Amino acid sequence: MRSEILRTDGVVKSFGGVKALKGVSIRVKEGSITMMIGPNGSGKTTLINVISGLYKPDDGKVFFNDKEITGLPPHEIYKLGLVRTFQIPQPFMKLTVLENLLVAYPDNPGEKFFGALRRGKWRKVEEKVVEKAFKILKLLKLDHLWDQQSYKLSGGQMKLLEVGRALMSDARLIMMDEPAAGVNPVLAHEIFRRFRELKDKLGVTFFLVEHRLEIALRYTDYVYAMANGVVVAEGVPETVMVNPQVIEAYLGG
Repeated sequence: MRSEILRTDGVVKSFGGVKALKGVSIRVKEGSITMMIGPNGSGKTTLINVISGLYKPDDGKVFFNDKEITGLPPHEIYKLGLVRTFQIPQPFMKLTVLENLLVAYPDNPGEKFFGALRRGKWRKVEEKVVEKAFKILKLLKLDHLWDQQSYKLSGGQMKLLEVGRALMSDARLIMMDEPAAGVNPVLAHEIFRRFRELKDKLGVTFFLVEHRLEIALRYTDYVYAMANGVVVAEGVPETVMVNPQVIEAYLGG
């Protein structure tokens, strides 16, 4: 039985007089693709922002890999292996696809002042990093674009590039806000197929917020549905999508 890699217990977050999250508790299994759905304003992105450290919750706790991370700054959460990407990809536009992955590798000895002077030490590390980057690009089907500047990529390819950068940092869980947004259906299916392959081959866990259910549900293991700051249903996709509360809140009755 797979263990929990991420959990929230009774997370509450308010903005002025608006309570965006009203005691949200979720469990994400390691090696799964878990999706959060719900109408605009239901609290999905706020929850991701709390988990990733952009917001501090007013109450409740967040745990990642059995370690409490409530209120930790984003860079510390990132180092633990929980990486968040955004709806609009943010690669280094003038760098090549390969270079975008290389800069994401942590603690390269050649980037330190004294370490850079010892070329024999960091050169072997650089070779291993490049080899790792090409393996990831091959899994993402981006290896043929390795020398292209990232601004030349399509929107869907940029989102895969963001996943590649996360994998270079040895991410164990990747959170993504609407990975299929603005992507044509053919490429959207390709993106989700890559997620399944990464899950199966590398054991990476994905926690996604997505609106394009006709595409995403085919690839999802478990679903949480939110409305008005609370979880109204959870379970396998087939069960959640026929839940009366989900139909009323998310699909408009």
